[in-house]
Amino acid sequence: MRQLPRKILSEGLIATLDRTDRLILAHLQHNARLSNKELAAKVGLSPSSCLARVRRLEQGGVLRGYHADVALGAFGVTLQAMVAVRLEKHVRAAITAFERHLATLPEVLAWHHVAGANDYLVHVAVHDAAHLREFVLTAFAGRTEVAHLETNLIFSHRRSVAFGAVEPRRAERQTDA
Repeated sequence: MRQLPRKILSEGLIATLDRTDRLILAHLQHNARLSNKELAAKVGLSPSSCLARVRRLEQGGVLRGYHADVALGAFGVTLQAMVAVRLEKHVRAAITAFERHLATLPEVLAWHHVAGANDYLVHVAVHDAAHLREFVLTAFAGRTEVAHLETNLIFSHRRSVAFGAVEPRRAERQTDA
């Protein structure tokens, strides 16, 4: 039985992903340095067909980039934390100002705008506890849009690369007779 393509919504761009596309994404998530020839062999395509699919995934906004996973210790970073931030007011101007501010901070690895008791979870990387304290006081505590802060140290962190291999839910699968 053949599985028909699945439509997904990716940042406002609709792309069609079939089993081969998901397999390409899974292999690239695991090793983005695969040559096109190696990738094509792993997914059972000719190199030209594989390259065309990868380009379509890039142009469609599904494959958004290739990244190096760098050991933060090489930069003298010995401490990571999640800073939970609650805003004073939930208005667009405060959200926009806060996110613009986050984008300027080199210690910020990522941020998540979330629902719940806090509005943001901000992943930061610093040299040590003194740097963390100074950073939180300087970067967050003095801002008028910030109402509450809570800092949690990160003991370990690992990124999963398996998401691209996730199959569609059973109700979303269609097969030929």
